[in-house]
Amino acid sequence: MTTKIRQVLSSSSITGDTVQNMDREDLGEIKDLMIDLSEGRIAYAVLSFGGFLGMGDKLFAIPWEALSVVQEEKVFLLNVPKEKLEQAPGFDKDNWPDMADVTWGQSIHEYYGYNPYWG
Repeated sequence: MTTKIRQVLSSSSITGDTVQNMDREDLGEIKDLMIDLSEGRIAYAVLSFGGFLGMGDKLFAIPWEALSVVQEEKVFLLNVPKEKLEQAPGFDKDNWPDMADVTWGQSIHEYYGYNPYWG
C-alpha cells in the first residue's frame, strides 16, 4: 500500500509542525503562515526557534519555497545549518516586521538564498 501525498493542507494542520535542517537537527516549529492575498499564496512560514518552554523564542520569517515537507513524519525541512538560523534576522512576538514591505522581503529571501516570488 502506498502513502497518498496530500497537496492541499489546512493552515491549522501545518502550525505546530517541527522544522528540521538537512542534518535532521530540530530548528523549531511553525507558529504561523503569512498569506499574500494579492498573489493567493503562502509568502512565509513563521518559525519559532530558541527559548525554553515557549519563553524567549525568537521568530523568523522563512520564505515558503525554502521549506519542503516530509508528510509521513509531519516535519518540514529547511536547508539551513542551525548556526545560520541563529544569526538570521528575526523578531519577537510583540514586534513583527511589515512583511508586505518589499525591501524587507528582498533581504529575507536573499538571506536564505531564494529569489522573491514577486519579482
